[in-house]
Amino acid sequence: MSRELKLRTISAIVLAILAIFSTWMGGKVFACVVIVAGFLIYYEWSTITALRSKSIRANGVAWLTLVLSFSFLLFDLPIYAFVVLLGGAAVAMIFGARQGVSAVSVAGIFYAGFPVIALTELRGDGLFGLFAVIFVLSIVWATDIFAYFCGKAIGGRKLAPAISPGKTWSGAIFGLAAGVGVGLISVMMLRYGGGIFVPIVAAAISISGQIGDLFESWIKRRYGVKDSSQLIPGHGGFMDRLDGVIFAAIIAFVIATLNQYYSGIDSSSILAVHLLDL
Repeated sequence: MSRELKLRTISAIVLAILAIFSTWMGGKVFACVVIVAGFLIYYEWSTITALRSKSIRANGVAWLTLVLSFSFLLFDLPIYAFVVLLGGAAVAMIFGARQGVSAVSVAGIFYAGFPVIALTELRGDGLFGLFAVIFVLSIVWATDIFAYFCGKAIGGRKLAPAISPGKTWSGAIFGLAAGVGVGLISVMMLRYGGGIFVPIVAAAISISGQIGDLFESWIKRRYGVKDSSQLIPGHGGFMDRLDGVIFAAIIAFVIATLNQYYSGIDSSSILAVHLLDL
């Protein structure tokens, strides 16, 4: 086994253990882990886009915005976290525009902030939240794995050659099938229910994860970088590892929030209730 492969394997194991442990614990433990990941994602984004050198003020406002927004999350005030994120992003974009900085450079506030709010709210403290996050993560992981290996084995027409030449339609289709299948299996292992809602939600999460992967590839190609950073030995950066989860978490949260009209309980429970047909 090569040194690089060893590093990738060790890093993957460590990250998987951290993800599973924090998801199991939930509450402040999970929130803190996700928040740290959010800060690292923004650090990578601002480095890739060179926002720190283009606009010190915009970058400073972005960091302050994320600190305040994530602090509200730790005090279970997601609405305030969301409002601060929107307001801070608007101010940062104004500062950036005055110095000729593109909106894409400042958009890292959303890219780092929204998924942190989404995952924290999906998880919460209860068992329903635990299931909701596991449901999302398992679909994204299954999609990534099958898309990669099936795409390599089958090949065929490229999915988006201008953005990510290695991705194929065969990989995307098999990844989607695997994501939906794992979503169905995870629900059936707990309790059969949910009906047509399960594969629809699983497909939405799987597709959004693949779109997130393509989006991160587009950002890196736009700014001419190979990896988002070297923070994870053998893997690159946190954006490289969490690109699918970022978009999938947001979509899952939106679905859960839209269904919140059916009950007064928290959004993670709403998602799990519909999946399990409770």
